[in-house]
Amino acid sequence: MKIFKIIFLIILSIIFSNCAFANEQDLIKENEIQTKINTCAYKILNSNQIQNKIIFTYDDTEKKTTLNNNKALLNREVIVYGDIYKNIENDDELAAFLSRGIVIATRSYNGVANGFLRSLQIKAAPKKFEIVADKRAVDYMVKSGYHPIGLITFIQKTVSQRRQDVISTHNLASKRLAIIYEYIYTKYPYYLKENPYFNSESYQNFLLTSLNNRKLLEEKIKNNSKENLKYE
Repeated sequence: MKIFKIIFLIILSIIFSNCAFANEQDLIKENEIQTKINTCAYKILNSNQIQNKIIFTYDDTEKKTTLNNNKALLNREVIVYGDIYKNIENDDELAAFLSRGIVIATRSYNGVANGFLRSLQIKAAPKKFEIVADKRAVDYMVKSGYHPIGLITFIQKTVSQRRQDVISTHNLASKRLAIIYEYIYTKYPYYLKENPYFNSESYQNFLLTSLNNRKLLEEKIKNNSKENLKYE
């Protein structure tokens, strides 16, 4: 019986040791991800001379979140949840998510009552601000040395395409992507000529699904028009 007891204790010791090791490995991984997020975020803040205090947090739980981060508006905190991070393939896409969160957080600092009125304005016209935030995120990315096509590939992977956006507080993903593409084409054409994402699955899927919208843009450029296109 004594031998069996010793064996049992040895087995328990091995099990607990493995659990402790697994927990330690998870903690190390989370710390590495948090460090990566902080490095990218501070690079964006410093490059764009943003002095507002913003908290950046990694949370490995899955919240089914998108690029629309209300925490950034309410608490000036940009949270990267596990379901977001698993879709991030490179630093450009991480910068895309963080840049957009920074745009929202900085807006909450501006205006009357320490940004309270501005926050209400954003909530009152979410579709309009969504487009503004996308464009500003592109600016932040470029100025901090990241490739803005990363915003297109990230949205392509993480934002579902709805049938319509009449009753939604968000624009159709296809409309957002078309506007971002036109913004890059107009302001930062270099990044379309030097595009390392051209052969990526996400970007190719964007090109395929945005064919009609890009034809509208081609006609606009051909006619030297200044009109705001009605993308779908």
